[in-house]
Amino acid sequence: MGDYEFYRVEKKNPVAWVYLNRPEKQNAMNPPAWKEPKAIFEDLGNDPDIRVVVLAAEGPSFCAGLDLMSMISEIPQVMEKDQRGGTKWAFLKNIHLLQEAISSIEQCPKPVIAAVHGRCIGAGLDMITACDLRLCSSDATFSLREAAVGFVADVGVLQRIPLIVGQGIARELAYTARAISAQRAKEVLLVNAVYENREILVAEAEKTALEIAANPPLAVQASKDVLNYCVGKSIADGLKYVASVSCNIVPSRDLLEAITAFAEKRKPEFTGS
Repeated sequence: MGDYEFYRVEKKNPVAWVYLNRPEKQNAMNPPAWKEPKAIFEDLGNDPDIRVVVLAAEGPSFCAGLDLMSMISEIPQVMEKDQRGGTKWAFLKNIHLLQEAISSIEQCPKPVIAAVHGRCIGAGLDMITACDLRLCSSDATFSLREAAVGFVADVGVLQRIPLIVGQGIARELAYTARAISAQRAKEVLLVNAVYENREILVAEAEKTALEIAANPPLAVQASKDVLNYCVGKSIADGLKYVASVSCNIVPSRDLLEAITAFAEKRKPEFTGS
């Protein structure tokens, strides 16, 4: 599974749990938080025994955002007085690296469920908008915080959150930087469901993950692939793409197993082949 500094990864086949694990700092994202996701989600994406990933957190909050002080060594251009072309060019490359960390979640072929408790601020919101589903406990709060501290959110949330909540709500969150409650997050469709407390949240996240994992993994992963591809595409482009995907996965052993199990009145056993 690898030895990670910021994250803790537990494989409980068929579900993998990825925990933000810097509780003493409310999981504020330091350099390892940005360097480790690519390897983690590539490993989980390539592991045939893992069918779903749950992204959760230790401590009192999901994520308090970017740990700016610890990140200065990684993005020193922020503090440089000489803001000429070379500085800007180096800063651009560093932003791309941060973007890749968040995008690795979206690019993981397995569905990723975010289970959010406590505060989810700034970079934490970037992270969960790259997930497939978002669940939270009633104490969760969410804030697209960057504008309040002089930044434009530049690692993915401005591109992804309008697809989830719509342009009006996305702009409200971006411009005001206000925190919204779990219930408001549910109202604007940022989260799929709100649960009474963290314990129930974790149990329901696992229940949902196992429900997904019980389906043929080839079909589930193909669905994610098609949904990701269709973002920003026309319906016609999406239809051409899904036709190609469908032709490539049908028939499968899992399809034949589904038909056989139905005929035999038993629960199917899918292998992902």
